[in-house]
Amino acid sequence: MTKLGSVLTILSLFACVVGNTERDADDPHREPSKCEVCKIFATELQSEFDRTGRSKEVIGVGHQLDKKGDRKKMIKYHTSEMRFIEATDNICDKVLEYNLHAERQGSRRFAKGQSETFETLHGLVDKGVKVDLGIPYDMWDLPSAEITSMKKYCESLMESFEDDIEEWYYHHQSEGSLLTYLCEERALPKAETDQN
Repeated sequence: MTKLGSVLTILSLFACVVGNTERDADDPHREPSKCEVCKIFATELQSEFDRTGRSKEVIGVGHQLDKKGDRKKMIKYHTSEMRFIEATDNICDKVLEYNLHAERQGSRRFAKGQSETFETLHGLVDKGVKVDLGIPYDMWDLPSAEITSMKKYCESLMESFEDDIEEWYYHHQSEGSLLTYLCEERALPKAETDQN
């Protein structure tokens, strides 16, 4: 994908997020939008495909005792069903690595790593300051309600669009990103991607 194509995809998804958050833009604790969920899902899955796609391995499939000379059929791991299953299996569990960053706007409010707020609070606790958030300290770093909702939506997205994801994997990987193919062109209603 060209740099211009990447920029256009990002701008399009940004417009989608901005359009979806107008009604509750001031509430960082609002439910994740379809656009935010799709963006994170596609980004994580693309990352997993990129990570496993570097392998030049060839794997044997079939039975050792096939009648055709007792040889297994050899296929490239890069385009194998095994790679697809490994990448998609439990992909939505990666969503639980994200946190809500209430200090950020738009889809950037969901990111990996600890939010600035919680970094500060943990720093205060480490210095001996008593901080009471109304929840036990050992629960501070558990996934928030927004993140667990995002995981649920992610699983629904995977189930609903598994055939489309397979189609992209087997036939369209070289044509463009999963983000564009899945989110812009299939998963999100046209009205959501056309706003702004």
